[in-house]
Formats: sequence, C-alpha cells, structure tokens
Amino acid sequence: MRNYTKFYIDGKWVDPVVAKTLDVINPANEEVCGTISMGGVADVDHAVMAARRAFATFSQTTREERIDLLERIAVEYQKRYADMAAAITEEMGAPGWLAQRAQAAMGIGHVQTAIEVLKNYKFEEQRGTTLLVKEPIGVCSFITPWNWPVNQIACKVAPALATGCTMVLKPSEIAPFSGYIWAEILHAAGVPAGVFNLVNGDGPVVGAAMSSHPEVDMVSFTGSTRAGIEVAKNAAPTVKRVHQELGGKSPNIILEDADFASAVSGGIRSVMMNSGQSCNAPTRMLVPGKKMDEVIAIAKETADSHTVGDPNGNAQLGPVVSETQWNKIQGLIQKGIDEGATLVSGGVGRPEGLDKGYYVKPTVFANVTNDMTIAKEEIFGPVVAILGYDSVEQAVTIGNDTEYGLAAYVSGTDMTKVREVASKLRAGQVNLNGAAPDMMAPFGGFKMSGNGREWGDHAFGEFLEVKAVLGYAPKAAAE
Repeated sequence: MRNYTKFYIDGKWVDPVVAKTLDVINPANEEVCGTISMGGVADVDHAVMAARRAFATFSQTTREERIDLLERIAVEYQKRYADMAAAITEEMGAPGWLAQRAQAAMGIGHVQTAIEVLKNYKFEEQRGTTLLVKEPIGVCSFITPWNWPVNQIACKVAPALATGCTMVLKPSEIAPFSGYIWAEILHAAGVPAGVFNLVNGDGPVVGAAMSSHPEVDMVSFTGSTRAGIEVAKNAAPTVKRVHQELGGKSPNIILEDADFASAVSGGIRSVMMNSGQSCNAPTRMLVPGKKMDEVIAIAKETADSHTVGDPNGNAQLGPVVSETQWNKIQGLIQKGIDEGATLVSGGVGRPEGLDKGYYVKPTVFANVTNDMTIAKEEIFGPVVAILGYDSVEQAVTIGNDTEYGLAAYVSGTDMTKVREVASKLRAGQVNLNGAAPDMMAPFGGFKMSGNGREWGDHAFGEFLEVKAVLGYAPKAAAE
C-alpha cells in the first residue's frame, strides 16, 4: 500500500494546508492500492510562489548548468527505472512488458532528448543591428493525464528545465504514483528548491487554481478536449500562454496497393496497445470498400489473438484505468451495435474468465460510416472502427471529417501516392507505413486536438519568449 500524503513544495515534502485524502484504485483488481492527499487553492498558491521565487535565479543559469542538471536527472531516473515501471503498472494497468519497454522508457527518453537539443539550441540571433533573444517564459503549470503518465510529465518538465523555467505539476489523481517517483528523482538529482513543485488534486479545484493563478505565466495541459476548454477559460483573464494536447480520432488510410496482412494487423495492434488509451491511436481504419471482407478476416484474427488479463502476467492487454472509463467504453461499444455497425470481434462485457478488474474485450467494428457515434467520439479503449471508401479522394475527405487533428496514418507501396495522401491530411503528425516513433519529431494537433507542440526542439519554443533588442550592435559593425 502506497501512502503519498505530502506535496513537494520549495524543495521539501510538506503536509497539505487542509487534510483531505483520496484512495487510489488498482484497475486490475479494483482494490485500494494507495492514498494521496487532495490539495486546495492554498497549496497551489504556496507552490506557485515558491516557483516564482526560484525563477529569479534559475532563469539566469547557464546552458552548461542546465545540461549538468538534466544529466543528473537521467542518472537518478535509471536508478528508479524499475520502480517507475512497477508504479505505472499498479496505478493505470499497463502490462509489465509495456511499462518496462515503453511507458517508463519514454520518461528518460524525453530527458535525454532535452539534453541533446539544449547542447546546440540557439537562444540568441543577431539580425542587423537587432539582437533576438529567447528567454524563459516564467512559472509554468503542468496538468498531466493518466494514460502515459510519466511520458506526459517528462515531455513538459524536461524542456521547461532546459529553457530555465520553474514549474508546478499536478499529475492525474487517478494515476499519481509515477508523479511522486518523478519528484523523488528530481529531488535526488539536486533540482534547486522551488524550481519543481508537485501538488495533487482534481481538475475543478487544483487544476483550475493552477490555470488561473496570476503568478503563472504558462499552463500546459494534456487530456480531454472538454477539460482543455475549461483550462483555456480559466487562463484567459490573466492572458497567460496556454498549451494543450487534447483528444484524437485518428484516421488510418490503407491504400489499395498496401500489404493488407501487415497494414491491417499492424493497425489493429497499434490501437490495442495500452488498451486503446492513447490519444494518437489509429482508431478509424479506412479501407477500399471492395476489400472489406478481406480486411474483416485479418482484423478478426488479429483482435482475437490478443490476450487480456493480469498486467503482472504475460497478457498483451491489461485493464483500462477506472470504472468510469470502463462504463464509458461499454456504452460506446453498445452504441456501435445499436447504430448498425458490424461487430467483428469483442463486444460488451468483460472478457471470458475475468469477473473483476476493468478489462475490456478487444473490439472491432466493420462497415462503419463516419456519422456513427463510434466514428466520431474518442472512445479511449481497445476499439477499432473500420470504414470503407470508394476512392482515395473520398478516403482523404472522410479522414479529415473530424473535429480532431492529432495524428493520421497512411499505408501503401507507391510512396509517391502515400506522401501525396499524407500532404492532404489535417493532422499534426502523419505516420507512413508504420514508421517508428521519433523523439525529435514535434507532437501536437490541429483543430480540437489542441495547440502548440511537444517533443524535441519544437518543445523548447513553448517555454520561451522572444525579446528584440534594437540597436544592440552599431550599424557599421552590423554591416
């Protein structure tokens, strides 16, 4: 049983102003696995003011000092790697293999990426007699979700530290353990007091206080579009920068000349990984209508081959994160059935033999139309909707016919055609033929999927303000 009832503020573990706790539920067995404190407005204020005080000095540190700090964080992270992976499995149900190879790996990956970017990042540029200077934006509020918990903490904190910002983090109260271990790692690495602070709590109280605080210069939020809108509203009166990575309903266009065995099975597996709890998952598979029967056969075989069960065992899928999410997913699966989509695999209820835990059957629907609920709403579970198209132009139209624009996928043999389709898709990241992740590639979305970018050098820009110093150089010298 984990007992995390203190907050990390100004370099110390402190008690909340008002004692209020929340039980954390292990989604694999529905049992209480830990307790956290729930913060309030006063806790946020203490953390923000600590960050404000620390900014005066941390913003003046050198590139070399911040590289050294990030390198110490990487060393401490490696010491706690196994602890981090185990915490993620316990708090949100990621299978052990996934927590080890991907979930925990992303945390240190973002730290190492920030180090590499920082080594050569241009914070100054002279244009004629004017000097352009990129300076840290200030105090940042970070509100992060539960689905890839340390990934979404690290991809904010690492570039913020690299650019000289100070910060307050609110990890998800549903999956808070990894955030605590992250704070312990930063403390062990010697992050100066007040530079990084952690306050637990919920969105309506702590999240709103962090978004609206007048001493916060920037708020970065990852989560649902609905919650992101509330963050933006709360931030508006203080005209702070708002960065958001929100929902997705990503199209996966499989062209007629693709290797269907590979493309279809790969698309199904991609959605099923992490039990469908990835905002960029290719949940809408678009295939030539005349190939629908072939696609259904491949999709069914692939989905049915997935094992679901105890994340500490050998299962490919663990549970989804909570009872609330399980109920939402079940309702949307039923909606797909009610609206006339063809149920290829899975369906409502728990998988056979599992009567406890928030487990969902790997589910595939075919003959879906883009006006169906399961094609429009982000399900955030192991559910794939297969849609048919008559022409590539129609596939692109259907692919873009969504309020989201986080990611898109294209598969085919003719790379000229694949690239042409990619150029027409309105999404922040387009994956061609199952390309591997790129830690330097910007991550973020168009439309209702958010604004701004994370990962790599593009992330640095989110934490910097540009100052123009006119007359910095004599005219003659500039010439």
